[in-house]
Amino acid sequence: MSKHMQLTVQVRPYYKKDMKADYPKIAQGLSYIHEAWVEEGPSLFDIVGKLDKLLYELEGNPPFRKILLKHTDGLHKLYTEVEAYIGDWDLAKADKTLYQIEDIFDQIEWELR
Repeated sequence: MSKHMQLTVQVRPYYKKDMKADYPKIAQGLSYIHEAWVEEGPSLFDIVGKLDKLLYELEGNPPFRKILLKHTDGLHKLYTEVEAYIGDWDLAKADKTLYQIEDIFDQIEWELR
């Protein structure tokens, strides 16, 4: 590593339109507790990184919380894998794992309908 510079890899959101358009039910559920954050359009990876805190704050929305709880272990596992792949600079595997996270969010969105 350089003495005064550092390489970084960042997972950024990329929605066709915005989060509310791609995941309207999830965005609606999260807006009750963090409307400004949802407006910014966090990446699904960022959401998973804050999932434990979000679940705590979602106690007032039991149906949404219950569905998220069902997927929490799988999302945490994938989040840890992505971090490890990024740390090892294996970005192809990190990208594949991010697709798996998207699949789970697609399932959550479907379950919320």
